[in-house]
Amino acid sequence: MLECIDAIEVYCGSEDIASDERMLDATLRKLQLLTESSKRISEELKAAHPTVAWRALAGFRNVVVHDYPGIRIERIIPIVRNDLPALRRQISAILAKIDVQA
Repeated sequence: MLECIDAIEVYCGSEDIASDERMLDATLRKLQLLTESSKRISEELKAAHPTVAWRALAGFRNVVVHDYPGIRIERIIPIVRNDLPALRRQISAILAKIDVQA
């Protein structure tokens, strides 16, 4: 998940993703992989970290996979700019906690 967030940040770092169709496509693909990865996390781990929007990630995955042509850029930009940095912090904290326990 962090690798996908990293890639999206590289793609969208200083560019306007709405102005480059290839960048938008790459971003959407990484969002698809990120949300697909979130579905592979155990229910036990999800339950231990209820502040992560696991259901929203799964729901967004369905949109990205099944309604790809209908995705509006106006919906993607706030996700990239606002939601992904928060998700990065949450996932990083989970991984740090797992590393300490291991």
